Amino acid sequence: MSGTIILSEGEEFDHVIQEVSKYIHLYVMPFGKKERSLTRIDKRENMYGGNGTVHMIQMFDQKELANNRLAAYMVLLNKGDESGFHTHNERNEEELYVVVHGTGEYRERTGTQGSIRKKMLQKGDITAISSIGYHSIENTGNEPLIMFVITTNNP
Repeated sequence: MSGTIILSEGEEFDHVIQEVSKYIHLYVMPFGKKERSLTRIDKRENMYGGNGTVHMIQMFDQKELANNRLAAYMVLLNKGDESGFHTHNERNEEELYVVVHGTGEYRERTGTQGSIRKKMLQKGDITAISSIGYHSIENTGNEPLIMFVITTNNP
């Protein structure tokens, strides 16, 4: 996996927010805290050996959700951007992808050499990703692919 760059206020940060805001309202109301839109944007180039850039829009601080056993964030992939095959087995994490805009190809397999199952995803589709499987996602459409991702962790 390539390193993560945390984007702070600036031209690229503003561009990501403007792009996502064309399609959804970025809004979070954490229990007992002030309303806000996001905490930071993580930028990952060639994530897990994939192509292009994955922007992870972090809407919660690390310890705000379920004693850090739950994470929720938005993902932005522009045309051709991809998160390569990876697993969350070592961290015992499972994920849900909820597509809120765009289209993309979701791929999964058992192990590093298993046969690949593919599914075209579009707005409203949800995937459930097991901690033992490998998966990847690629924006194959002309519009940005925006997903709401929920990750669980059971140490």
